[in-house]
Amino acid sequence: MTRKANRTNMQLIESDIQAHQDFKDNKRLTLNDLKTVKPLNEPQRQMFESYFCDSFILANGSAGTGKTYAAIYLALNDVLSAKAKQKQLIIVRSAVASRDIGFLPGTDEEKMEPYETPYRDIFADLFGRETAYDKMKKQKVVKFMSSSFVRGLTWDNAVVIIDEIQNLTFYEINSVITRLGANSKLIIIGDQIQTDLYRKHNDKSGMQDFLKVIGLMTNFEQVTFTSNDIVRSAFVKSWICALEEAGIVNT
Repeated sequence: MTRKANRTNMQLIESDIQAHQDFKDNKRLTLNDLKTVKPLNEPQRQMFESYFCDSFILANGSAGTGKTYAAIYLALNDVLSAKAKQKQLIIVRSAVASRDIGFLPGTDEEKMEPYETPYRDIFADLFGRETAYDKMKKQKVVKFMSSSFVRGLTWDNAVVIIDEIQNLTFYEINSVITRLGANSKLIIIGDQIQTDLYRKHNDKSGMQDFLKVIGLMTNFEQVTFTSNDIVRSAFVKSWICALEEAGIVNT
């Protein structure tokens, strides 16, 4: 066989490998790819029950209790279901860090990319694939947004997760919630004793006013997590319990 023929064969093999990889990358993940998750504590169980009863949810409380993990798992059960009306998962992150975003180099998407790391890790665990999050973003099944860029939008047929709500002003909370359109669900995650607003800006967290408003609504279910519900690690649990006992909070 000539060198030219060898090169041609190698090119064909490489082309086949690339075509196979492209097929795998373009193949949509399904519910069969999503691992089964069961609640690890009582508040998570309440989240599951409330979500499947079509309530809007506020999951509020201690870090390390699995609030965001449970929220994403629940949302994906709808988004990946052929029967559900919700076809997209929209994750809205608090905009504290992104308020200085205009001074950083790169596009808006490039500037926000570091803040997607927690969700990328959760998707990798839920699907057993490191590329799951980016793959679903590329296929527009998942969308990540800063609360700075939501004005004028309407989100129909979506599950919207607002994460770290304690880092939003009430104006920002209102701006995000009023984007919700037809057939959309809402999960809000926060920890009212942890906020970056007081350290970095003169803004006031809007969480207290938000709690007053949803207290007047019948379609919001409030689920409270405490240090007893921490599942991240034994060390994190002992650390947060010690912080509470010492009377130190992150404000």
